[in-house]
Amino acid sequence: MSTARPGEPALVLVAHGTRSARGVEMIAALADAVAAELGANGAGAQEAAPNPALRTAFVDVLGPSPSEVLRDLDGPAVVVPAFLASGYHVYQDVPREVAESGHDAVAVTPAMGPDPALARIMAMRLRTAGWQPGDAVVFAAAGSSDSRARQDVRRAAGMLAEQIGAPVRIGYVATGAPRVPEVVATLRESGAQRVFVASYLLAHGLFQQRLHDAGADGVAEPIGVHPAVVRLIAERYRVAVQELARARVR
Repeated sequence: MSTARPGEPALVLVAHGTRSARGVEMIAALADAVAAELGANGAGAQEAAPNPALRTAFVDVLGPSPSEVLRDLDGPAVVVPAFLASGYHVYQDVPREVAESGHDAVAVTPAMGPDPALARIMAMRLRTAGWQPGDAVVFAAAGSSDSRARQDVRRAAGMLAEQIGAPVRIGYVATGAPRVPEVVATLRESGAQRVFVASYLLAHGLFQQRLHDAGADGVAEPIGVHPAVVRLIAERYRVAVQELARARVR
C-alpha cells in the first residue's frame, strides 16, 4: 500500500491519457511540479499538510486507472480531475472509478477549468505564437456531447476574449460542431487577414497535432505545465483537504 504521513491525504491527479510521448511526459512533469508546490508552500500552512503522496491516474488509453490507484492507498485521498471542462469523464468516469475502488475517504475536486488563470495562460501562448491585436482567434476545444461541458467551453472562451480584448470563435477538434478547420475557413471568408488558433488542450497529443492542419496562420501551444496551473491544482487540493477534515469531525 502507498501511505501518506498521518494527516496528509494523498493527491490523485486524474488525466485523460494519451499515446503521445510528449503528452505523457507533460502530465508527469505537471505531477512533479504540483508535488513540489505543495512541499514548498504547504509547510507551516494550516489548511494543508506538506508533501502529500501524489499519484497519477488515467481514465482512458493509459493506466493505472483511478480505482487501481485508490485501492493502493491507505488513508484519505483527494482526486483532482485534470480536465479543462466537466463532461462525461468528470461526471461519470471519475465517480464510477471512486465507487469501484471501495475507498471510503475520498474527496473529488471540481475540474481545472474553466478558470481565469487558464485564460491568462492561453493569451500568453497566443502571443508567443505570433498573434497580434486585429488577428482573428479560434478557441479550439476537444469537444463533448455533454451540454455542461459545452457550457464550460463557452465560459472559457469568454474568459479568453476578455483577456485579449477581442472576440473569439469556438471550434471543436473531435466532438461537436463547428470543427476548427470550418471556423478558420469561415473567418477567412469573412475577411480575416490572419487567423490564429488558441489551444484549449492541456497536453500535446493527437488533438494538438490536428490543430496544425486546420489552415490557420499560427497555432498556440497547449496550456501545459505553467506555474498558474500548478497553483490551481494545489489550491483545489487544499480546499478538498479542508472538506475531508470537516467530514471526519462530524
